[in-house]
Amino acid sequence: MIIRKITKEEITDALPMVWRVFNEYEAVNYPPSGEQAFFDAIHNEGFLSQLSAYGAFDGDKLIGLIASRSEGSHIALFFVDGAYHRKGIGRMLWNTFLADSDKQNITVNSSLYAVGIYEKLGFIKTAEAQTDSGIQFVPMVFDNTSVKHGAESE
Repeated sequence: MIIRKITKEEITDALPMVWRVFNEYEAVNYPPSGEQAFFDAIHNEGFLSQLSAYGAFDGDKLIGLIASRSEGSHIALFFVDGAYHRKGIGRMLWNTFLADSDKQNITVNSSLYAVGIYEKLGFIKTAEAQTDSGIQFVPMVFDNTSVKHGAESE
């Protein structure tokens, strides 16, 4: 298993995996308008051009992706191929991202499906579930200062 920064082209190459995982695990909570809004977002060049990402690879196969925007202060995409769930891939992606982050707070608009996953990573809810353009999400934040400070004092 290799985790590494990926190029803009590799982010584009990851979109079929992102869409497949979205449909399998998250779309059940979305109305058709939300599914379309998500599809449109991940195929929007303006959105994609803002992303910085890490990929998880099993050999040459991309099996996971974490992508941020706003100079790394907001998680925009975080998906792991369903065949690799519960194997620590998401945690490895998160830890790699976090090790390179200098942001005090990292935000995410979590899908309803992923709230528990983000909580295990140390995120806390900042508001109740919301809906925008049919996309349901829970705003969450991760306080990176306590993690970085704790690591420095060890």
